[in-house]
Amino acid sequence: MSKLNKDILFLIFEELQDDSKSLFSCLMINKLWCETVVPILWKNPWRYNINYNNKSYLFNIIEFYLSNDTKEYLIKERIRLPLITSKSPPFFDYLSFCRSININILNTIISIESLLDYDKFLLQQEFYGLFMKKLPELKFLDMRSIKHQIFYFPEAKIRLESLCELKCDTSIDSSYFYGLARICQRIQRLIIINVEPKTNRGITKLIEVQKNLKYFEWIDDFNEDYFTEDPYREIFLELEKKADVLKHLELLFIYLDGFDFYSTSLKKLLPKLHKLKTLITNEFSYNNGNLSERLIYNDLQVLNIGFISIHEASIIIGNSGGRLKEVSLKPCEFLKYEGNFSDNSLIFIRKIYENCPLIEYLSLTFYSSKDHFNELENLLKICQNLKSLLLITSNIFIRETKEKNLENGENLLKILIKSATINLRELRFFNDIKFSLKALEEFLEKWRGRPAITILTSDFTYESEDYRILINNYKNYGVIKVFRRESTMNVEDMNFKI
Repeated sequence: MSKLNKDILFLIFEELQDDSKSLFSCLMINKLWCETVVPILWKNPWRYNINYNNKSYLFNIIEFYLSNDTKEYLIKERIRLPLITSKSPPFFDYLSFCRSININILNTIISIESLLDYDKFLLQQEFYGLFMKKLPELKFLDMRSIKHQIFYFPEAKIRLESLCELKCDTSIDSSYFYGLARICQRIQRLIIINVEPKTNRGITKLIEVQKNLKYFEWIDDFNEDYFTEDPYREIFLELEKKADVLKHLELLFIYLDGFDFYSTSLKKLLPKLHKLKTLITNEFSYNNGNLSERLIYNDLQVLNIGFISIHEASIIIGNSGGRLKEVSLKPCEFLKYEGNFSDNSLIFIRKIYENCPLIEYLSLTFYSSKDHFNELENLLKICQNLKSLLLITSNIFIRETKEKNLENGENLLKILIKSATINLRELRFFNDIKFSLKALEEFLEKWRGRPAITILTSDFTYESEDYRILINNYKNYGVIKVFRRESTMNVEDMNFKI
């Protein structure tokens, strides 16, 4: 590593850009490594899991860039800036590397000085103006909680024209978005937090003018128990017009009993978005009619849906183009409504191995029957790229004895040993799947020689003394990477990583 040139190091460190711990440790190796890492860290310095309330040196770095005239103006306004003890400039021109602004975090850094609200307002204005002036270009803007019309700064038009990603919320006045819509027309990623469930026509306008909107995310996050206005209809109508470019759609709704505004809008929107590669939503099956039959996505790679029957999921998968890499469904709450579950689950397994040869992440709900185990074995043999598998057995129409549950668990482990490839690195189980101590030990012993396995479960059984001793032994042998009990929510979330 010490002989690698700066260009090669840069490519390596860019692969670690989401891993702040590793990047920060690289700063201390030598001068070359430090010079290579700093531009990567400062490209979007707000992305890392840092407690900014305790980082006063960040305030000092930004303050250093303020002009003397600005500092004199702030002093006249009786705003006391922290004393910078060092007279020498920083080692790096940090802001020249920065391509992003996060309003919340900047405000947090400013609040470290415990200023009055008016003083904070003035200092925010100077910091935002500084960033608009110093940043070579602006790619990412998180403007939640913003109170300044930043598009009126002299350099704003040049900076905002290059904006690729915007995160905002619906509490911001429509006029603000009208101002942005005049300048920002190249946004590719748009993330909206819906904190006020009412129509925001400024956001609608902003979506309308975008020429290459590839990624759209909508997250409901409001506390009101009741609303009468549909906040989705106009925005979803504009998304329909982006059908030729929109690739990623993520919609997370709050369900309010008696109101299905999103369901009505969703039924019109989803069939139009024929170029989707990613479809993520936590609500699908509420009064949707034959929606699943109208969803034909030839490019679909990620299907992550909550509250869906496996019958509906099978139809979507059957209409996909064979490119699916993740099928993450949360059908558990819906099972009690699916009367023909046994047959439907068999069909679902077949649809997976017939239509998803590239599948890497899969949640599978099935009966513990001989036919289902046979089909699971077929799936494991055909789907060679499978990395993570969540298994959910549903015997809600059959009362299994404890002995039968343990027998089913033993059969399942034998199938995994016999048919799973070395690519399978993670197994997830819910409480209905039980393994005896003996069966689990036999499985782990036969897993030797493969890459270490991660196992997540929602069952407290495996925290008993006998199981803990067994699990720790096989961790020491290098067979188990992680064996952990997690909440049901985390186990079923394929994006939850240890």
